[in-house]
Amino acid sequence: MSRVRSSTSTRRKHKKFLKMAKGYRGARSRSYRPARETVQRAMVYSYRDRKRRKREFRRLWIIRIGARVRQGNMSYSEFIDGLNKANVTINRKILAEMAVSGDGAFEKLLQTARENRSAS
Repeated sequence: MSRVRSSTSTRRKHKKFLKMAKGYRGARSRSYRPARETVQRAMVYSYRDRKRRKREFRRLWIIRIGARVRQGNMSYSEFIDGLNKANVTINRKILAEMAVSGDGAFEKLLQTARENRSAS
């Protein structure tokens, strides 16, 4: 049986990791093993933080909406409850944008929430 040599596939695998490690300092960008370890850890962080970013933005939107709603003497939960009872379906990203921009549309939503909150 003939001997199988894997130099082509090994070189391809090594080059892939070294290409991803471009810009790293020292041996992490030049040697295969440190490059592989660093790239794998970086990929774990990027996967985790893609999930985390969604959480952090939702928190930020809720904070912005809550701050604006408190200026109208209402709590965030009362505001959301009033909008739900009025069948207003606007996501928190858009609500936060409206709250920050300071136009009259948010005031109308606040009034709608207040009316539907007290009606129930």
